[in-house]
Amino acid sequence: MTSGAVGFDLDMTLIDSLPQILESFHALAEETDIEIDLDVIEARLGIKLEDELAHWFAPHDVAGAAATYRHHYARLAALGTVVLPGAHDAMAAVRASGRAVAIITAKHQSSVEPCLVATGISPDTLHAFVHGREKAEVLRNIAAAMYVGDTPDDMTAARDAGVVAIGVATGAFTATDLLQAGASTALHSLSAFPDAYASFL
Repeated sequence: MTSGAVGFDLDMTLIDSLPQILESFHALAEETDIEIDLDVIEARLGIKLEDELAHWFAPHDVAGAAATYRHHYARLAALGTVVLPGAHDAMAAVRASGRAVAIITAKHQSSVEPCLVATGISPDTLHAFVHGREKAEVLRNIAAAMYVGDTPDDMTAARDAGVVAIGVATGAFTATDLLQAGASTALHSLSAFPDAYASFL
């Protein structure tokens, strides 16, 4: 493996933010009187908020809906976001190898910060509000060696950037889904990451 940072997705890779996300969408639906299917939200988790809201709101209402959602989310995230098993050890393994930890997430920075405070996660670099091809561009720009994520889109971004893709099946997708999307390996949790990471050194 070439030298470079190891990138991690945030939601459902390093942190379990799903309850707060769904509760924030529920609050948004009640406040705006717009019916939002939370099962669909969960199945699409990982895309930018504004892109998700475009499925439920008229174009001229998306910005306002996003601001309302983020208001609810900032409060809820600070209270209830938890770190996923193995996340801290995974980041420690990366740093012990002499590489930096980069979080690369579709989450807006205003929503990232309360999650990091709540979970004690402290990346070396943070790249927020990027998804899909934008994640691939970040991975190239930081000369990343690897990207770790929980969605097929994460695996595609890693593959497009020419870096090792590590899937972790702690979100809505199975290990098989992640392997089919191009993951070099798919873990059931980040608890298995240090051993898997060592095999790529």
